[in-house]
Amino acid sequence: MIDVLKSYLEYLELQKRYSPHTIDSYKRDIEKFLNFMNDEGYTYKNVDEILIRNFLMKERRNNISARSNQRRLIALRKFYDYLLRYDYVDSNPFLVIRSPKVTKNPPQVLYEQELDKLFAYNYSRTDFLAKRDQAILELLYASGLRVSELVSLTLQDIYSRQRILKINGKGNKQRMVPYSIKAQEALNDYILNCRNEIFKKNSIENPTNILFVNDKGNPLTTRGVEYIIAKIDEKAGTNFKLHPHTLRHTFATHLLDNGADLRTIQELLGHASLNTTQVYTHVSSSKMLEEYQKNFPRAKKKE
Repeated sequence: MIDVLKSYLEYLELQKRYSPHTIDSYKRDIEKFLNFMNDEGYTYKNVDEILIRNFLMKERRNNISARSNQRRLIALRKFYDYLLRYDYVDSNPFLVIRSPKVTKNPPQVLYEQELDKLFAYNYSRTDFLAKRDQAILELLYASGLRVSELVSLTLQDIYSRQRILKINGKGNKQRMVPYSIKAQEALNDYILNCRNEIFKKNSIENPTNILFVNDKGNPLTTRGVEYIIAKIDEKAGTNFKLHPHTLRHTFATHLLDNGADLRTIQELLGHASLNTTQVYTHVSSSKMLEEYQKNFPRAKKKE
């Protein structure tokens, strides 16, 4: 079974062009189920509805969220589609299992004042990597990139005269995304005064062409960026429990609030479907309602 899983993960990488982050997530979800399957005395060929439901019930008892269980079901359903296609199994038992209902909360979005506070704190830093982190913040917000897209950017993907980035998105789909003057300034400052110094400090003669690197001169990972953003949030005292995706959500919502149409936002974010982009209309409406209730006198409850 280990060989089959390895082949499947290679298929996701080479044919489906999934990101390393997504492949790792699929691997962990599938392995978790396979371990449960082995403990229950099953093989991958005789998995049935009862075993799957027992697995999901066990996960719920372990306080695994409905969203995580939904994600695992998707990973396992696709894995068994692969097994079925290559005649490892006779049927896909996951097709008869309904995904658990997930309550969709609006994505977290920062107000402009909150964003300014975050950027101002990082700008005040004097440590060696502050310039890199400022460029990351500015670029995530200015272009709405996924963190996986950010860490895969190369120097050749930057068209500085036009202030355009060439992005390799999900499914290896390319798109061109503009970025702001502030992001350009931060990017230039990082490349000239931080990135090159990192390579010198580590005596690296043939540096990577990946744009963002760690203090050892190696390409930053998605986990690395998540850690950087969380640390900035913590030290700035904003305590938003910030994630790189928050800046993507904020980018889209601020565009919508300032008059951009959904189709444009869809193109900038690299969404395959407009339905995915429409979540930001709900976010924008909820922010509007929140401001209304906070500031309009007759909207407030009497003490």
